[in-house]
Amino acid sequence: MNSTAAQIRERAGKVLAVHLAYRSRAEQRGRTPKFPSYFMKAASSLAGTGGTVERPAGTELLAFEGEIALIMGSTARRVTPEAGWDFVSHVTASNDLGLYDIKYADKGSNVRSKSGDGFTPIGPELLDARTIDPTQLRLRTWVNGEVVQDATTEELLFSFGQIVADLSQQMTLEPGDVILTGTPAGSSVIVPDDVVEVQVDDVASGASTGRLTTTVTAGTAGFAAFGNPIKVTDADRIDAFGTATAAGVERPVTGREALTDTVRAQLQEVATATISASLRKRGLNNVAIEGLTATKGTQKVIGVARTLRYVPNREDLFASHGGGYNTQKQAMDSLQPGEILVMEARGETGSATLGDILALRSQVLGAEAIITDGGVRDLSAVEALDIPLFHNGAHPAVLGRKHVPWSIDETIGCGGTTVQPGDVVVADSDGVLVIPPTLVAEVAAEAAEQERRDAFVFAHVKKGHQIEGLFPMNKEWLKKYHEWVDSGADVDSL
Repeated sequence: MNSTAAQIRERAGKVLAVHLAYRSRAEQRGRTPKFPSYFMKAASSLAGTGGTVERPAGTELLAFEGEIALIMGSTARRVTPEAGWDFVSHVTASNDLGLYDIKYADKGSNVRSKSGDGFTPIGPELLDARTIDPTQLRLRTWVNGEVVQDATTEELLFSFGQIVADLSQQMTLEPGDVILTGTPAGSSVIVPDDVVEVQVDDVASGASTGRLTTTVTAGTAGFAAFGNPIKVTDADRIDAFGTATAAGVERPVTGREALTDTVRAQLQEVATATISASLRKRGLNNVAIEGLTATKGTQKVIGVARTLRYVPNREDLFASHGGGYNTQKQAMDSLQPGEILVMEARGETGSATLGDILALRSQVLGAEAIITDGGVRDLSAVEALDIPLFHNGAHPAVLGRKHVPWSIDETIGCGGTTVQPGDVVVADSDGVLVIPPTLVAEVAAEAAEQERRDAFVFAHVKKGHQIEGLFPMNKEWLKKYHEWVDSGADVDSL
């Protein structure tokens, strides 16, 4: 360990780390936090430049994270964000290494996955905090000589002063404590013999930490049977590599997996028009189920598609498939919370595809909604139910006049587009959209960001600002927008 790192390790009572701090990383993960959150690393994980780090035997997901480290110079307790930077004495480069093979066992604490010996290289040179601009630092990471991360602190979601102040609310930050301030997009998996280098530069002065170098070696010892075993899922691989493509994960993502609480919340807050625009950017122009009426007006529903297909009535086929406990009733009986039943009726309005009893059954089972491009009987009774229905008009006739219930959970056509079981459906009175599960997280994140930008522009237009430069936003307005986002203020403050 070099002298700089040795001094830091000797003085460091705590090593604290921010989960998400850079916009690019937040966008990659599909969530943008309003406030910073943290975890702790063992001080014994600190190491210097030119050293090695072991990937434990039997593991595969050791990942690097190039970061800027703050070294506390004086005691901070309940300080303000404006004053937080004053308590920092130095800045240097760091590498927040983590082992995703054991991350599940930490239950979010990162104690074992992030605190291995040598898992926090730091240095080599310290930059005096008094001589640099914390908003104009550049962070770069190389793996085997290739640049894999390149970002500046202009991209930070939270200022260094805010991070110091936030942590100081609950604990006393002491001289020598180390704060790792998060990583931008580009973090990925490294393997034995890989060489990782991290460097921090002050853009204005040209001062640099120099390259912090760490070489990965293959460990001979793994995890013993008296503790948690290693366990790797596709989700772990995606997190470690950064993207599903980089992780080589080809297994289709199901709608239930894709529709996380974060994604659902993002979709709930954005207009269907914004979601549609995001889908069009990805070349998906035919993902709207068209021509339907909503029984619940503007109420938005979000769920995972189940499908039911009707074929044109043929008397012999209706005799064999239309009566008794047919596929229509089976579909209704099998619905679960979070699901939306989508029915293919070929746009036929001359017969009903369901009535109030089956709609009630769907509601009792917790289904989110029912969508049909055919008719509905007992419309007034169905409208009185809590479950939203999207339909193509009322008709008193039963199935046999135009339809034979035929198949469940197959790819269907409804309202002019294709729907597959497991697709994510977002619907309100403005439209019904079908989103492939593999795209829903990035579409939701992008739509949420666009909605926030639109709200910012709308508020300023309402105040009388001219359109030029504001819509779309030029560099000056973009700077104001990011300052507003960073402040955490709501639209009413504009």
